[in-house]
Amino acid sequence: MWFFARDPVRDFPFELSPELPEGGPPGPWVLHRGRKKATGSPVSIFVYDVKPGVEEQTQVAKAAFKRLKTLRHPNILAYIDGLETDRCLHIVTEAVTPLGAYLKARAEAGDLRELELSWGLHQIVKALSFLVNDCSLIHNNVCMAAVFVDRAGEWKLGGLDYMYSAQGNGGGPPRKGIPELEQYDPPELADGSGRAVREKWSADMWRLGCLIWEVFNGPLPRAAALRNPGKIPKSLVPHYCELVGANPKVRPNPARFLQNCRAPGGFMNNRFVETNLFLEEIQIKEPAEKQKFFQELSKSLDSFPEDFCRHKVLPQLLTAFEFGSAGAVVLTPLFKVGKFLGAVEYQRKIIPVVVKMFSSTDRAMRIRLLQQMEQFIQYLDEPTVNTQIFPHVVHGFLDTNPAIREQTVKSMLLLAPKLNETNLNVELMKHFARLQAKDEQGPIRCNTTVCLGKIGSYLSAGTRHRVLTSAFSRATKDPFAPSRVAGVLGFAATHNLYSMNDCAHKILPVLCSLTVDPERSVRDQAFKAIRSFLSKLESVSEDPTQLAEAEKDVHAASSPGMGGAAASWAGWAVTGVSSLTSKLIRAHPTAAPAETNVPQRPVPEGHWETQEESKDAEEDSTAADRWDDEDWGSLEQEAESVLAQQDNWSTGGQASWAGQTSNPGHKSQESDWSSWEAEDAWEQGWQEPSPPEPPPEGTRLASEYNWGGPQPSDKGDPFAALSVRREAGAQPRRDSWGDDNWEGLEAESRQAKAELARKKREERRREMEAKRAEKKTAKGPMKLGTRKLD
Repeated sequence: MWFFARDPVRDFPFELSPELPEGGPPGPWVLHRGRKKATGSPVSIFVYDVKPGVEEQTQVAKAAFKRLKTLRHPNILAYIDGLETDRCLHIVTEAVTPLGAYLKARAEAGDLRELELSWGLHQIVKALSFLVNDCSLIHNNVCMAAVFVDRAGEWKLGGLDYMYSAQGNGGGPPRKGIPELEQYDPPELADGSGRAVREKWSADMWRLGCLIWEVFNGPLPRAAALRNPGKIPKSLVPHYCELVGANPKVRPNPARFLQNCRAPGGFMNNRFVETNLFLEEIQIKEPAEKQKFFQELSKSLDSFPEDFCRHKVLPQLLTAFEFGSAGAVVLTPLFKVGKFLGAVEYQRKIIPVVVKMFSSTDRAMRIRLLQQMEQFIQYLDEPTVNTQIFPHVVHGFLDTNPAIREQTVKSMLLLAPKLNETNLNVELMKHFARLQAKDEQGPIRCNTTVCLGKIGSYLSAGTRHRVLTSAFSRATKDPFAPSRVAGVLGFAATHNLYSMNDCAHKILPVLCSLTVDPERSVRDQAFKAIRSFLSKLESVSEDPTQLAEAEKDVHAASSPGMGGAAASWAGWAVTGVSSLTSKLIRAHPTAAPAETNVPQRPVPEGHWETQEESKDAEEDSTAADRWDDEDWGSLEQEAESVLAQQDNWSTGGQASWAGQTSNPGHKSQESDWSSWEAEDAWEQGWQEPSPPEPPPEGTRLASEYNWGGPQPSDKGDPFAALSVRREAGAQPRRDSWGDDNWEGLEAESRQAKAELARKKREERRREMEAKRAEKKTAKGPMKLGTRKLD
């Protein structure tokens, strides 16, 4: 039976990368990139090959192996594993890059900043302070080749080959025998007598001065070059001169050197160093200190190195959210750091935290998530949005805080393309209907209308047909003027989603009623929209072959490409009106829109009332204008009431929003918006108008009239299939427009309305006089008292 010896190198849990070695410190060590076999995580492997005849060098390498294995400090190269055989030595450490190669690569990329250098030197000095003051060890090899940089940009001190005890235990310093390293020795070591008085840290601080010179000026050609500071920053030059002074006695202790450089105006007194120092001690900081730190961190991240943000700041932010009480303050810096991540890394590190944050009940966190959704929405997939995010976001529609309701509405612009059929066409429409009809804040109702216009292209064809016309018509009757403008803009932005029948019978009658709106902005937008729809109808009338092209999107499936017009047309409402929301909320936190935003109509001439009567009339008008309690009815009823309730704009007629109240005795088919729990409540919320009646006998088609063109068109009339609604109580139309006395009808209607208004005022005056008489009778005659004399 044969027994084969196991190869320890083959069984080693780490393997060398096939790439070329990265070099290493001067000497026998060679630095390789490697990885852990089990996980594939990157590491660095220092390899020393044992050769015959160099026993002294082998002993130095074994001593370095032992030192690195036993020393643990954040600023000293971190030991992970090692292998020692008769043929080689392997030291596995965290993945690092030699400082010389790192600085060269950063300089070529143009990303090297003094902030990085100040923190890197701070780390090396801190490592020397630990060795000298806490361990009584002399490093004896401080130079550019002994410093390494990890992936976060942290500098690590290595090269422990020639370290010895400052107390004299174990003999003196080992002999180097390498000319490249001996040039960093201080001048007093050349004095063989050893009579120079020096501190235990004097030699290492001289070598630190050489390292500072090389960091800013490149490789040190000779010791005499230290006399010229070169590119060393002015704030560091005085402290550098202390390090390379000829008198070893005056060279400062590493701890003292740090203190001097951290003084006000010092080289290491900057925001980057302060941030790193806080992160190193964040576990022992008070919650109030952490809150303040994270609030100020976002302002500084733009000036920090990208690697530092990704590998040092980001883990601390994730830890602070997961195990700390940082809360919403981590969101802003978290999303700012997330810009440096790739798509895969963002999905792995940021998205799980975001999903967990949406389930939080903290209002501050919820509103910040909604405000910054644009930064991470692209990384969310549809299943995550529909199952883990949307169910939590919709709670914002019912929140008592107006700011959260507003941000929730605006967030739908980003979520709508990723919502499924049920969430978009059913759940979201229920909440939008309730907000548009019941919300007490006018700007929120306005933004709901704008958002509906922007996401209209994502809705299904059936939902668009049921919802859009009714929703925008409702908005045009809102007491808040910007909401009425938003309703007009919504019609215009989604013009391609309506049939010719809807444009003529439903939309234009609603828009025409706005041409006498009290607000100039509403009237201007209404005229623009009317001209747009009339132009569309006229073009189809002139060329019936364009009908199919004009209605191609009416029954089309939802398409993201159809939302461009809505986004550009109504873009002002979300940005402009939303800024108004917070002002209105701060000024009138509980004011209903009927109290602050109801447009006032001019009082007709010749009708003067007492002050008390005017006040009562105002109260009645306010009560009639309650947007939340109004039953607007179907669009058929609205269109039919336009002629019956026309304003006499030139004479200052009395028609107003207060006069458009619903008849309390009439019950519409439209359900109450608050009862969404009913099974068919959504179908009732947006009421479908009843089918139009057939045209009366004798009605002529549009193509039968002579419109003034040169020759009658022999093409088919697209309006032939459109039904003509019969107005309640109206007589059948005559064949000739000129035989109808329209002016007489309008005059009679105005006289009847004026007479009715006069009668109402007379009745009101009599009621007020009766009330005053009752009050006087109840009080009785006033009695005169007598003054009592003392």
